[in-house]
Amino acid sequence: MWISYEEKRNHPPDFRVRYRFLTIDEGGRNELPYQGYRSDFAIEADFNRSFIDLRIIHPEFEEENGKLILEETIKIHNSGTARMWILFPKSRVRHRNELVIGMKGYFMEGNKKVAEAEIIEIIGLHTNPSIE
Repeated sequence: MWISYEEKRNHPPDFRVRYRFLTIDEGGRNELPYQGYRSDFAIEADFNRSFIDLRIIHPEFEEENGKLILEETIKIHNSGTARMWILFPKSRVRHRNELVIGMKGYFMEGNKKVAEAEIIEIIGLHTNPSIE
């Protein structure tokens, strides 16, 4: 059974996204992941540089009703919502100035986009700890 990041980290997620995994024809994954999947995250502006500036922000997937998926052995849905967690507290300072509702982003595996996402809610981004 999955133990939530909120329980592990003792604060709420930084933000939520609505996501859709790309199909194989679109260059996406061969299979959908499970809860606990650790992709990186990138926003559109990250692709305007000479290198892709990946952000270490992991998703935690929700059921259709917004409750956290706790089963680790069932593949997550192709599309839905996810709570997003900035892994390193000191990175929040940068993200607080850049991430906003409506912003487009991607779940990344290396330099490969595997899902598209849109920020739909800012939760603890501005109040969660920014020092380790």
